[in-house]
Amino acid sequence: MIRQLTEKDHERCIRFLKQEPSINLFIIGDIEAFGYDTEFQQIWGDFDVNNELRGVLLRFYQNYIPYGTGEFDAKGFAEIMKRDSTIRMISGKTEIVDRFDRYVGDWIEEKRETYFSECRDVHQLDGMEADDVKKASLEDIDRILSFRKKIFNNSAENARESLYQVMSKNAARTFFIEDNHEIVSGASTTAENTISAMVVAVGTLDNYRKKGLATKCMTRLCREVLGEGKVLCLFYDNPEAGKIYKRLGFSDIGKWSMNTIKQPAGLK
Repeated sequence: MIRQLTEKDHERCIRFLKQEPSINLFIIGDIEAFGYDTEFQQIWGDFDVNNELRGVLLRFYQNYIPYGTGEFDAKGFAEIMKRDSTIRMISGKTEIVDRFDRYVGDWIEEKRETYFSECRDVHQLDGMEADDVKKASLEDIDRILSFRKKIFNNSAENARESLYQVMSKNAARTFFIEDNHEIVSGASTTAENTISAMVVAVGTLDNYRKKGLATKCMTRLCREVLGEGKVLCLFYDNPEAGKIYKRLGFSDIGKWSMNTIKQPAGLK
């Protein structure tokens, strides 16, 4: 049985998700930051015949993340997603997302599979310099978005609202290096929660590459977040980037898929 979750379900929902806390950091982080019933976020649970939770589906704006164990109701979760004509992406642990192919395969415009890694130990960062790295504030949001657009062509219509929401809730932070007030290299977290954080948007402008700037940003980020006792996670598909992350102490623990939905979403 699938139903929308509420604050009354919080304890057992989090207990269920903490079976794989790193894999579920997006869901855990968004629940801790925004709760169970906002305009831009909803959470559903799938329960077995004994009323035990066996699956969770998160909607954050137009993005959906499913998670489940055993024979959770993937078809039922797919029906919920079909009712949302604004859906843009389905992402999550690859073996979970793959179970939706039979229900949503004809919606998918692009499939991307990445490595999922985590870092728990700050000691590998000893001796690395990061003195010229700055930490962003809410006043830097427009500069951050401008930098990301140049690097990643990231121009989602709700990007500013979304970044403001997570930064103001202390669920995201950004470290950067600037030149003439322009961000030229940066690294960020998102979906931060009490136990973990996801590293995103690591990059450097073309004219500033091969100088170790992104590594400096990552070093400062890792020191601060790991120093708070949290686990850092990230996904990557570039082998060269993977080498850098592993030098910083990250190790692969699985795979993460991001399936982009065709637009407009013809989910009839």
